[in-house]
Amino acid sequence: MKSKIWVLLILLTILIKFVSWYPYWVELNYTRSIYPYVSKIQRFLFGWIPISIGDIFYIVLIIIVVYKASIFFRLLFQRKLNRKYFILVLQQGIFIFLFLYVTFNLLWGLNYNRKGIAYQLNLEVRKYTTNDLDTLTTVLLERVNKYAASVNVQQRDTFNRKKKLFSAAAKAYVEAGNQYPFLRYKPMSVKPSMFSYLGNYLGFQGYYNPFSGEAQVNTTIPLFLEPYVTTHEIAHQLGYAKESEANFVAFLACRSFDNDAFRYSLYYDLFHYAIVEVYRRDTALGRSFQERLHLQVKKDRQAYREFYNRYKNPIEPIIMWGYGEFLKANNQPAGKMSYNEVVAWLIAYYKKFGIAEL
Repeated sequence: MKSKIWVLLILLTILIKFVSWYPYWVELNYTRSIYPYVSKIQRFLFGWIPISIGDIFYIVLIIIVVYKASIFFRLLFQRKLNRKYFILVLQQGIFIFLFLYVTFNLLWGLNYNRKGIAYQLNLEVRKYTTNDLDTLTTVLLERVNKYAASVNVQQRDTFNRKKKLFSAAAKAYVEAGNQYPFLRYKPMSVKPSMFSYLGNYLGFQGYYNPFSGEAQVNTTIPLFLEPYVTTHEIAHQLGYAKESEANFVAFLACRSFDNDAFRYSLYYDLFHYAIVEVYRRDTALGRSFQERLHLQVKKDRQAYREFYNRYKNPIEPIIMWGYGEFLKANNQPAGKMSYNEVVAWLIAYYKKFGIAEL
């Protein structure tokens, strides 16, 4: 039985690697055919539970790893390790890796290799010029200033109640689904992360758990970030695995939703991605955009910097480097900068549908 499981895992690993070379096949036969059922079953099973089942899974996994490591080092210090033990540990390690790799990809990970939202919207995502970037950033500046002036403190404070935040994010996808049927989202499964405070030190604002199908949000980040982060994680639930695509799908959802707080969160984040790219090309142009920001946006940017600096530590860069390598291994060569690639998507989008659609 054990030998058969080994053979099955090896064959599935080879098969997953093989089909990942064919995005069109993945799009039609996995993302559109198999994955919708997998994700809905996961959300149906775990979405109603108030606590995060995925986080509990991670906690148990960490406990097991720590326990196994303690046994290893105890035997090491007692000089009781031998060749047979090392071979056993290696076999167990390979088995666990193969099992997690196969499970990860079958439950969600193959979506990294799909055709994606560009194929669905028939967008031509290409290298863009500085003029293209200037046009986009000008529009984003106008949008973020507009919603900064209209969002009041009461609207922001609404999201202190996370059920309202998550419910509103689901409604955003209901609206988006009316225009784009492939963005229909039901049932809902969005939860506060149990690791939110830890996440501030490790540098994450949210994450998707492929083993439970839950979208996790770090609910300790500044309130103005939370709507966009939540819609981003829901995009992952819908099968948009790449970070640039999840950012773009979150744009479609927030833009479709008639809620000023959601739209401000959207344009705040998108302006951030755009201005980073502007500064990489033209520092003077970047400064000119910064100077024209609404006072509330400037305050929020300062609040975010202070929040980030409060939790800055030597471990975070190491974690972010590891995460960047994970992204590169999953068909995102830019690593952490993959998030910024949403700029190219937005430029392709306005060139196809017009500036007014941003």
